[in-house]
Order: sequence, then structure tokens, then C-alpha cells
Amino acid sequence: MRKITLETEMRVYDNREELPEDLQELLRHAEDAATRAYAKYSHFQVGAAILLNNGKIVTGSNQENAVYPCGLCAERVAAFSASAMYPEVPFNKIAITAINPDEPLKVPVSPCGSCRQVLFEYEQKFGHPIEVVLAGQEGQIYHLQNVATLLPYTFHEGFLPK
Repeated sequence: MRKITLETEMRVYDNREELPEDLQELLRHAEDAATRAYAKYSHFQVGAAILLNNGKIVTGSNQENAVYPCGLCAERVAAFSASAMYPEVPFNKIAITAINPDEPLKVPVSPCGSCRQVLFEYEQKFGHPIEVVLAGQEGQIYHLQNVATLLPYTFHEGFLPK
């Protein structure tokens, strides 16, 4: 038996003002997108903003349904929209945040496993890292250099039959 240790490196900013200006702007777009979430059931509003290689920013917000599996997370709404509008343009960065109406989130929100997998696939498709910015409503912000950092043991096309 062997033991393997994984390490994740990320930048931690104490507040939004410490972020570089481009990340502040991207996070503002994600915050705005969260206000447009359709979260009638969970009341947990998530927003995502993707900066594309062509300079465009595409946003998404979570969209719920009474039949919970029919909804879609903000990250996938943004990613699928970006891919539909600009199918050959790599994603450079994504900012993700959320609004909890009961108590402000003081820790960064993180994407679910399905969203991590989808974002990882776009990283693989373009052979280009996607920087990730994670924020709550206040407090620290996490900045990771790529999606693979969030999903170290990925399922990828190499597992599939040829």
C-alpha cells in the first residue's frame, strides 16, 4: 500500500477590494447574475460569469423547477450559453457567487460535482486553463488557477470506448 497526498494551491483575498480589477469586474457580473436566479424553491441564488478569450462575458444563474432534477446550476447555464454562442472560443475565467436570503454567506461558495465536470471538459476541449474565482456575499474570496484543481480525479474521455 502507498499513501498519496494531494495539495491544492489557491490565492485567498480577504475582501473584494484586494482582487485585481479584472476579477472584481467578473465577480460583479456574477453577483448581478445571482439576482436573476429563479430559486423559488431553495431561495439560494447562484450567479456565474465566464470571461471568454474574445473578451466577452457570459453569465448564468441557477434555474429551479418543482421537480428538482429538472433545474440547472448557474455554472452550467453560463458554460452552455457561452459554448452555444461562441463554440470555438476558450473560457479564460469564471467567477461564482451566491445569495443566501436568510444569512449572508461569509465563505466562498463552490461548484457542485456536475458543474466541476462540465467546466473541466471545457478546459480539456480548449487545452486552456480556466481560472476560478469563488466568493460568498462577504469575506474571503478564493482564486484558483484552473478547474482541474477543483476536481483532481476527473472522469475524462480516455475512459470511454474508442
